[in-house]
Amino acid sequence: MHEIYLAGGCFWGTEAYLQRLPGVVDTEVGYANSLIEDPSYEEVCSGRTEAAEAVRVRYDADIIPLALLLKAYFRTIDPLSRNRQGNDRGTQYRTGIYWTDPADEPVVRTSLSALALQLGQTPRIEAASLGNFSPAEAYHQDYLARNPFGYCHVNLADARAFVTEHERDFSSLSKRHA
Repeated sequence: MHEIYLAGGCFWGTEAYLQRLPGVVDTEVGYANSLIEDPSYEEVCSGRTEAAEAVRVRYDADIIPLALLLKAYFRTIDPLSRNRQGNDRGTQYRTGIYWTDPADEPVVRTSLSALALQLGQTPRIEAASLGNFSPAEAYHQDYLARNPFGYCHVNLADARAFVTEHERDFSSLSKRHA
């Protein structure tokens, strides 16, 4: 099982989108790279913690390789926006990719370079090893599954389109169902 941390603005939509992808085994929303240990939502919103709302993603790389997972993630964000996604503004809503396995860094850097070529400019997505992660409060976990009409800046229907468009890239899926 592999793990990566993705910050895409409000973590509710990022989590709900990623949960719809084959190979994503588990998600947990929380706060990445905080200056203080175990911050509360209120502390994170104050801007004093420098934490980013992020999703811990545990995934099966035999089904969804990291490069493909990042392609999906890029579809959920405005990669040129800084400290803002959708209606949410503040440093906690910045975009970022944080790894715990050093072997993931070259994949992340290559994916960001490919995105820059596609955009014709440098994305404003942080890329760094994870400093720390604190799970968010229970009411934030699986929020949109429990509150399907809750606010979300992410087009959740796009997850199905992404899977359809990249069906061949989910190679282990087609081999398992053959």
